[in-house]
Amino acid sequence: MSEAIKNIKEPVRKTKVESYDISRSDETLHLATDLAKFIKDNKLSTTVQGKEFVNVEGWQYAGARLGIVPIVDHVINVSTEQEIKYQAKVTLFDMKSGHTVGAGFAVCSNKEQGKKFYQEFAIMSMAQTRAIGKAYRNILAWIIRAAGYEPTPAEEMEYGGNTPAVAQPAMVVAPATAPAPVAAEAPAAMKAVPAEAPAPSVTETPATAYASASQKEEIIRLLNHPVITRPEKTKMLLNINRLDEERATQAIAKLKKAIDDRENGQSAAA
Repeated sequence: MSEAIKNIKEPVRKTKVESYDISRSDETLHLATDLAKFIKDNKLSTTVQGKEFVNVEGWQYAGARLGIVPIVDHVINVSTEQEIKYQAKVTLFDMKSGHTVGAGFAVCSNKEQGKKFYQEFAIMSMAQTRAIGKAYRNILAWIIRAAGYEPTPAEEMEYGGNTPAVAQPAMVVAPATAPAPVAAEAPAAMKAVPAEAPAPSVTETPATAYASASQKEEIIRLLNHPVITRPEKTKMLLNINRLDEERATQAIAKLKKAIDDRENGQSAAA
């Protein structure tokens, strides 16, 4: 009888999923070890002048293990006639406590080295990516350092633009050895630039109006209601940055209805 019971119990093994508490240094040091392996295995770092800088995906992984997710508060178009430029703000939301625990600001411009021909959506996207990295850097830099990496997001290193500057003289010097091909190729290159220059999708930006900060705050407030389940809360928070104003309005309405229905159901059952 005892052997039969033992055979039944042995296969029942629950895998423990580790999560960490940022307020406990002993736990976060264990996270640093796990983080170092994850970054190395998935090649989530960039080497700049012999130093390793972690890509934003690595910072997001560290945040996810701590239950901290990024929320894009706003992306502002601060462009001029001569420059495409966006500013983004990201806040960090702790899913365990239900509070904001950090924030980060960043900008991106097509005046930066290597981004001269970037389309407008790419400039806007990079501003958000940098803001996410900056927000995490403000609270998790010491964990990244403990993992053996530089405490600056790799995307921020693009501001320096030291590496592309070396490539440009090579392009200028090479034509000097072959004057004839240059004369033929130069007009083609000059024509190619104006062909793409009028393409900035300035008129497309208003078409995609992302959810406002007040809408996101209202969604988070409703998600913290006791009748909303943790899976529902997690799913909504992971997709909150993709909502436009219309979908955010619909989400708020659905959450309010769900809360009312469940509260009424509970009172009726009582």
